[in-house]
Amino acid sequence: MWGTLADWLGGGCLVAGALLSLAAGIGVLRFPGTLDRMHAATKPQVLGALLLLLGMALRLRAPADLGMVALVGIFQLATAPVAAQMIGRAAYRAGRVEPGLLDADELASADRRTGGGGDPS
Repeated sequence: MWGTLADWLGGGCLVAGALLSLAAGIGVLRFPGTLDRMHAATKPQVLGALLLLLGMALRLRAPADLGMVALVGIFQLATAPVAAQMIGRAAYRAGRVEPGLLDADELASADRRTGGGGDPS
């Protein structure tokens, strides 16, 4: 009974995660600007990957497999925001970001303080 329910929930999570990952891939290909693409590459992709991992965990149910799935999820959550931050900063410094799209421009004052070289430390 519980195994069948877990299989169905796992299948639903796998389908939902695959659709979110597909939407993220289409967004990366179709969105016009760097910031839009960065958003599509991180937000729905991470949720899609986590749903895929949850679906795999519900289907596999072995302790060794669950530990590996948990590690992959933790690393995904830890690295995606850092990658997005670095992509955004590199795009800003390369002049690929339109200043009119920004609500606040904290990097402009940091670049003036350090002469455009990055962090003052």
